[in-house]
Amino acid sequence: MGRPPLRFQETKIRISPEMRARIEALVGNYRISAFIREAIEHELDRREKLKSKMEKSREEK
Repeated sequence: MGRPPLRFQETKIRISPEMRARIEALVGNYRISAFIREAIEHELDRREKLKSKMEKSREEK
């Protein structure tokens, strides 16, 4: 049978050894990818909300 396909597309990123060590200290070696995905998701949400507010502000002028 084999392993089921993952729902994710592999994307390589470069981070400093210091940043990787900080993440690993918080979540452990086996949760680094999940941590990065969650951090990206939070930042996307934050920026999308900010963009929406800016667009609404422009419409009101």
